[in-house]
Amino acid sequence: MTKAELIDALIGAAKIDLTKAQTAAVLDAINSVLADQLKAGGDVTLPGLGKFAIKQTAERTGRNPATGETITIAAKRAPKFTAAKAFKDAVA
Repeated sequence: MTKAELIDALIGAAKIDLTKAQTAAVLDAINSVLADQLKAGGDVTLPGLGKFAIKQTAERTGRNPATGETITIAAKRAPKFTAAKAFKDAVA
């Protein structure tokens, strides 16, 4: 689903009095708040949907598949989403 399709679905399903531009602004604001909160190290829980958190991976060794050489893979932080039980049950 594209952003435009999501906006159309939200306007149709929620029966809200927002224009497409206003709905797009709301989605952009949600994205911005999520990114800012996760960057600061916090978690974001959306009741009934799930939880966004940061997953920290440690530095590790790996192997270059082309040469077979051992390489070091740097530590990193990545966003992780864990679905709520209600959401899992609704999808299943």
